[in-house]
Amino acid sequence: MAIDTAASQAAPVARSSVPAVKLENLERTYGDVVAVAGINLEIADGEFFSMLGPSGSGKTTTLRLIAGFELPTGGRVLLHGQDVTGIPPFDRDVNTVFQDYALFPHMTVGENVAYGLEVRKVAKTEREARVAEAMRMVRLEGLERRRPNQLSGGQRQRVALARALINRPKVLLLDEPLGALDLKLREQMQIELKEIQAQVGITFIYVTHDQEEALTMSNRLAVFNRGTIEQVGTPADVYEHPATTFVAGFVGTSNLLKDGTARAVIGRVGIFTVRPEKIRIADPSEVPADDEHSALGRVREVVYLGSDTRYIVSLDAGGELVVTQQNLQTSSMEALAAQGRPVRLLWKRQHVLSLASGQESEGDEEGVEGK
Repeated sequence: MAIDTAASQAAPVARSSVPAVKLENLERTYGDVVAVAGINLEIADGEFFSMLGPSGSGKTTTLRLIAGFELPTGGRVLLHGQDVTGIPPFDRDVNTVFQDYALFPHMTVGENVAYGLEVRKVAKTEREARVAEAMRMVRLEGLERRRPNQLSGGQRQRVALARALINRPKVLLLDEPLGALDLKLREQMQIELKEIQAQVGITFIYVTHDQEEALTMSNRLAVFNRGTIEQVGTPADVYEHPATTFVAGFVGTSNLLKDGTARAVIGRVGIFTVRPEKIRIADPSEVPADDEHSALGRVREVVYLGSDTRYIVSLDAGGELVVTQQNLQTSSMEALAAQGRPVRLLWKRQHVLSLASGQESEGDEEGVEGK
């Protein structure tokens, strides 16, 4: 993405030591249903922060509580140190970008972007200058006179982003904004959103159920599950050091070893995880090194994915492990020929992590789970 030169050479945005958003014992219930169960969270000023979790985990409700669209049944919401728990949405210094864009179809692109400034009675000269600036930022110069229905999905998303940014909010909330886009455009927009956020220096809070999206874009992320936060950390921390079985299974593809399988493979009882890319496939006769764990098994399924191949291996000790290998010199025929073959799986002991049980995903079974 081509960043506006003048904007990119501007002085760095000053960061506040006060959290942009602070949630204290935040709760939201609907009758007997607990949507948000007393969470505590701090999001730093200028951070790109993602709320990641499956449907019904509480992430969108939390975003709506921050925006003021919902009122909590307990706890507080603070924006830059100010308690805004009872303040209506239009009096909070936040804007929201939705998945459906919420553009006015009867207005031009320029009128859509300028709408918030008109509501605030900003003078026409300043309004036009700020619209032009916002349109440059999202690479839509020259499209001001078009209608939303004359734009592509990606262009409409940029209009929605420009309209949200033009009021210069301190916090921008994004509720699965890329969910309606196709894969290639979604990946492109992930990079562009991250670049725009770095350019404007505004705190972005991004809700998604897409693990790769959260890992790609975030400075930090929170993993939600059943109204609670299971883990908060950088993408690398959450991926490499999952705190619970749920995080290990939801963020990336993971293998869980437990019960009798853990005892046979790891040598002790507990719940353990090892990432598929950390495992290598070898001939059954290969002797493990002193710093390696090992398991014998047979390749049950091969999934050729182009750049890499996923092998599902049934273990002699029970259960299965998923192994991912890059296809550096392997053709599809060579990869698929491995199906049914006896193998030895090997991985460094340092790559095995012991987990707290937490709340497991539905469908967890005894033995080893590959997700």
